[in-house]
Amino acid sequence: MDGGGTVDTQARAQDRATADGMPLTGEPLALELVNTTFVRGGVRGVLVDALRTPEDLGDWLAARAPLFSEPLRAGLAGAAVTGAQVARFRELRQALRDLAAALVAGERPADAPVALLNSSARLAVSWPEFEPGSGGPARTVTRWSEPDPLLAALGEVAVAGVGLLAGEAAGQVRACPAPGCILYFVKSHGRREWCTVGCGNRVRVARHSRRLKGDPA
Repeated sequence: MDGGGTVDTQARAQDRATADGMPLTGEPLALELVNTTFVRGGVRGVLVDALRTPEDLGDWLAARAPLFSEPLRAGLAGAAVTGAQVARFRELRQALRDLAAALVAGERPADAPVALLNSSARLAVSWPEFEPGSGGPARTVTRWSEPDPLLAALGEVAVAGVGLLAGEAAGQVRACPAPGCILYFVKSHGRREWCTVGCGNRVRVARHSRRLKGDPA
């Protein structure tokens, strides 16, 4: 296939990627963001970025609304997403991916992703206040130090990342070992080896094929 064909294939793969089409979901919030980049098609597949546009980010946030704090959900539901906000989420995604890779490898995390994660986490600072002029029994309302609900959500993703990568579950974070896969997951039970059943099946089929060809690898 010529270079133009490869570009066309990549473009089609990008067009098919939406926030509801992730190959792996149900992971902790921080890994849900990390896994918005994935390879479709295995070893010879194409890299897909499912957070390219404001629409992509809006869909991703809407699909994961239950993972955010309840007071923030209403603000997210009516928020218009901008390209600048997409860029911030993509920056945090890369920082979380770098930190997850260092954790899995048993290496010291680099300073830059740590600093970005920490600064992003500060956007989640919030506190309760009495709601003014509510009438009747006193009611409370949540205020954020960051007035932009999208950036407050970014902060909550960062806080979730700190809790995961430096918390009790850190030792269960895994990089999928399937060739061509770049996804991360939490080893939720002792027998889980792959990010998805699909990756496990693909590896088993490849092993079987090698055995039939007499390859001991």
